[in-house]
Amino acid sequence: MSPLHGTTPLPFPPSVDPREHRRGERFELPAVAASVADARSRVARRADRWGLPDTVRDTAQLIISELFTNALLHTDSHIVICRLESAGHRLRLEVADEGPGLARLFPRAPSSEAEHGRGLMLLDALAARWGVISPENGRGCTVWAEVRP
Repeated sequence: MSPLHGTTPLPFPPSVDPREHRRGERFELPAVAASVADARSRVARRADRWGLPDTVRDTAQLIISELFTNALLHTDSHIVICRLESAGHRLRLEVADEGPGLARLFPRAPSSEAEHGRGLMLLDALAARWGVISPENGRGCTVWAEVRP
C-alpha cells in the first residue's frame, strides 16, 4: 500500500508555471450500480474537454470505477459525490460516500479465489498518490487519487 494511505491530501502544489490553468467539477450520483458507468463517462468527457492525455483519461476511468464501486459495496450511501480537479496534465479524483467512516475500512490481502478485495491494490498501482479522509463526526469517507501522465 502507498505510504500516503490514510493521510489527509494536500491540494496540487502551487504551479511554477503561471500559465497553468486549474479546472474543476463536482457531481453527485445516486448510489446505484448504473451510476458507475455514468461516473466513468463523465470523467472521460471532462478529461477530453480539458485536453488531458489519453493515458490520464483511461487511468482516471479505471480509478473512478473502482472508487465508486467500493462506495456502493461497502457503505449504505444514498448518493456518492465525485470531484475532479485538473492542473496541467494532472488530474485529481475524489469520491465521497455516506458510509461508516474509517472505523470499518481495513484493506486486506484477498485469497487467490476471491472475486473482490483487490481495489485498493489496484488504486495503489494506478495512482501517482492517493489517500483517505474521514470527517470528524465519523460518518462518510472520501478517497482521493492523483493521476499523472
